[in-house]
Amino acid sequence: MQLESDDENYPRSSSLLSLNYHPDFSSPDANVVLAAKDAKVYFRIHSHTLKTVSGFFRTMYSLPQSKVTFADIMYLDEDAEILERLFSMVCGLPFHDIESHDLLESLLFAAEKYDMPGPMSILRMSLLTPALDSDPIRLYSSATRYNWKREGSILSNRTLPLNIHDKKHQNALRTLSTDALLDLITLHRDRREGLKECLDSPPFVSGDPSRCIQCETPINYTTWRELKHRIITEMDQRPLGDTILDIGLCTWPEAAACWRAACSNEGCKRLLYDRSETMRVIRECIEKLPKTIN
Repeated sequence: MQLESDDENYPRSSSLLSLNYHPDFSSPDANVVLAAKDAKVYFRIHSHTLKTVSGFFRTMYSLPQSKVTFADIMYLDEDAEILERLFSMVCGLPFHDIESHDLLESLLFAAEKYDMPGPMSILRMSLLTPALDSDPIRLYSSATRYNWKREGSILSNRTLPLNIHDKKHQNALRTLSTDALLDLITLHRDRREGLKECLDSPPFVSGDPSRCIQCETPINYTTWRELKHRIITEMDQRPLGDTILDIGLCTWPEAAACWRAACSNEGCKRLLYDRSETMRVIRECIEKLPKTIN
């Protein structure tokens, strides 16, 4: 931020009336003039408002008047769009939806920089709006950066449809702190490992050679081992697990082979797996898995 006295290329306070003011912030009664980046758009705001809503301006105006006066034009680092939304929030004016992650992060940076708790609380709520749900990792990064635990927990759940090992998510993952990244990796891993442990336990068969309970013919559970491997692989790709239940167990070749598997004794032909019961128990296993970071 600069004051007008810092750069002779900027307009002097004597020419305040000729400046290009934002229409919502142009009241001649306001005694503070703030310029957006490049000094193309100006904002007139009451000093009382700035001191009330911003710790930054409150501290600045506590300095000796010989250093900072209300007649000075303050040149800020943010562009007009950021300042318009920020000042609209603190002045109780309507503001447009936040449509992008870049805009959200710029607003968060500015609100933090100027110590404005009001806009910070509004932006905190914006993290969970549908308009921004296309990249939950970046939103999770913002939530954990400001230690917003409730939002971080909810947003960690929204990352479960993603394969965080995919290279396309690397840039977003780099914005996370070490703790936040480890928490997210742990959540995704624990869901996969938790399901694997469940599938390796009763009532599911172990996969070892056995005998038909009806005719004592030797049988093996190759088809179940192959289906189980496919389930775990899918869980690694999409830890939410919805594609296993809604598509996989109905359409995968491994699933079809499993549901057809029968005793090799022509006089028996007992089906080895109860499809409905198996799908029900798998669903229960997935529903019991951790859904958010701790």
